[in-house]
Amino acid sequence: MTDTTPAMTMRAIVHARYGQPDCLEVPRPEPGPGEVLVRVSAAGVNPLDWFLVTGLPLIARSSMGMRRPKQRFAGVDLAGIVEAVGSGVTQLRVGDEVFGGGSGAFSDYARAKEGGLAPKPRSLSFEEAAAVPMAAVTALQALRDHGRLQAGQALLINGASGGVGLFAVQIAKHLGAEVTGVCSAGNLELVRSMGADHVVDYAVQDFTRAGQRYDLILDNAGNHPLAALRRTLTRRGTLISNSGSGRGRWLGPLGRIAKVKAAAPFVSQRLVFFLARINRTDLDQLREMADAGALKVAIERAYPLEETAQAVRHVGEGHVRGKLIITVAHR
Repeated sequence: MTDTTPAMTMRAIVHARYGQPDCLEVPRPEPGPGEVLVRVSAAGVNPLDWFLVTGLPLIARSSMGMRRPKQRFAGVDLAGIVEAVGSGVTQLRVGDEVFGGGSGAFSDYARAKEGGLAPKPRSLSFEEAAAVPMAAVTALQALRDHGRLQAGQALLINGASGGVGLFAVQIAKHLGAEVTGVCSAGNLELVRSMGADHVVDYAVQDFTRAGQRYDLILDNAGNHPLAALRRTLTRRGTLISNSGSGRGRWLGPLGRIAKVKAAAPFVSQRLVFFLARINRTDLDQLREMADAGALKVAIERAYPLEETAQAVRHVGEGHVRGKLIITVAHR
């Protein structure tokens, strides 16, 4: 007998070619072994999404796909409700409210590895929780693991009003650091409200020429030469270069990354580049911080799923105040 049962479908943002993504009706995925299917309530937009959708920088297409994307479904950060679980899943159940990283988060349903999800913070809405994973995990791993930030140390965050920057301010204060945030005049109060001890308007003062030295610099902007950043560090200080900076067509942020890696073995200061990995342990720590009131979320704007292309284009402009969110209204 032929199975005539219609396949279950969903809406998803698909980019079969580099450039403009489309909202299409596609078959709903099923979770594989160790995977969870999440009914997405909201998804977070990150600079990574812009790079993957546009296929830039061009040099990265050797891994992303030369002529067309290897990964057709866009979006990583998500928050929603567990719809189904695959074999081997032991910590999550159908009906659980979760947040974390998945595959194809800009859709009605998305698959995720069980280890990339955690229970949603009770204190956060689905929209707020979807803003957390990649940006906050990046900030946490940058400061705690790679920056080895200690209480009482002086930290400067260049690009403090973006997604990673605002989370970094709060995590650094949670760790006991003295925090200076660099941003535009319109965002000074926002950065201060998140806990920064000092704020600098980059249009008024060049922090690399102010004579202040820092134990750690988290550079989210990439708008100062490496030599200028190094002279702003203490002799044994650490510079962490976040991969979100740089929009050049051929190299993008990879040019800055190459300079950091090339200089690192020859200087007394620590020059670091890393790629964050979303995992259950870090998500649990961020959930605990949020529920304790130590981690807040700033959302500039929420877009409906059908307007994801506009949201990705906006994040690619590089001036987002906090985070952009995609809200998924199920039919």
